Amino acid sequence: MPSLITRMTARDTTQAHRPSSPLELLFDLVFVVAIAQVAVQLAHAIAEGHVVESLAPYCMVFFAIWWAWMNFTWFASAYDTDDVPYRILVLVQMAGVLILAADVPSAFSGGGFTAVTIGYLVMRVGLVSLWVRAGIQHPQGRATAFRYAAGITVVQILWVSRLAFPDSSPWWFLVIALADLSVPLWAERTGKTAWHPHHIAERYGLFTIIVLGESVLASTLGVQDSLDGGGLSAELVVIALAGLTLLFVLWWLYFSEPAGDGLERRRNLSFVWGYGHYVTFAALAAVGAGLEVAVESAGHHTEVTDQVVAFAIGVPVAIFLVMLWAVHAPIVDRVVINPVAILVSAVVIVLLPLSAPAIGVAGALVAMVVVLVALLASALVVEARR
Repeated sequence: MPSLITRMTARDTTQAHRPSSPLELLFDLVFVVAIAQVAVQLAHAIAEGHVVESLAPYCMVFFAIWWAWMNFTWFASAYDTDDVPYRILVLVQMAGVLILAADVPSAFSGGGFTAVTIGYLVMRVGLVSLWVRAGIQHPQGRATAFRYAAGITVVQILWVSRLAFPDSSPWWFLVIALADLSVPLWAERTGKTAWHPHHIAERYGLFTIIVLGESVLASTLGVQDSLDGGGLSAELVVIALAGLTLLFVLWWLYFSEPAGDGLERRRNLSFVWGYGHYVTFAALAAVGAGLEVAVESAGHHTEVTDQVVAFAIGVPVAIFLVMLWAVHAPIVDRVVINPVAILVSAVVIVLLPLSAPAIGVAGALVAMVVVLVALLASALVVEARR
């Protein structure tokens, strides 16, 4: 059982074997629902030929999910007391995630972002309360904590105010999002929050697994739809196996980079690494949506061509590869995956969908997997020689 109340002070940044807590794992589980909703809606938009129209709501909703998760993750790494008040405020944030997730279909269909904004507000109320508590109970970090609380509050007022203009331009979203992203940069100028590098690396790794898991779920839903529509086929089997292999290789590539050691040595570059993961995570979730459409296309007719379906997989995979290098290169002495090999692989994978009219979605997907396996094999060979 947790303590009734514990004084909130900074955690030891050198603590050995700092794992994710059971509460953090439960917190992640709630985000599974939100990410699943986003991936499913993107898959439906791709299958119906509305991928361009869906990009803006996808990026906006995913930003809310990722940013709320990221803010709590870094706070918990520094101030996790795991007492009763702390757990209750985490519960408040979890409730906000579920409110947000419930309105994802409306955001994609043009119904607005009212419930998404309300859910985001609930999450931010919980986080601001934690920062205020940290400022009161931890004098050494008071200035930074109160800056976080004030900055998040001001930006949240802007988010709520945006509801008064339901037809406001997406550019306003971008402006407010940039303001949200600027809060940690401003708050940390008074001092560095005592986050744990290896704990943060593990937390991001767990979120990567969550996103990959959503891709597996999306693919499974696609297989079910295909089986209901046309039964089992050789094409469906090939796409399912190739999709699983693709996700496995992407997992292997991500966890090849020593992020924890890099963050420990270069804490000053943590913003580059942490913020860059927005694109990384969004690309992985988009891969899952593309795979769902691919398996659906094997069972029945879709509104889009094989080439579009292949691009829906190839483009996010290529983005993930580039971001894999981009987020790790600044913090590690030497990236494990050769950047030239990553660039060449990304370009080839982006071009492979052009062959889909001739070899089909299954053939294009298998070709992508071959490229990824070759990239992984070359990295393994190079590391073995070193």
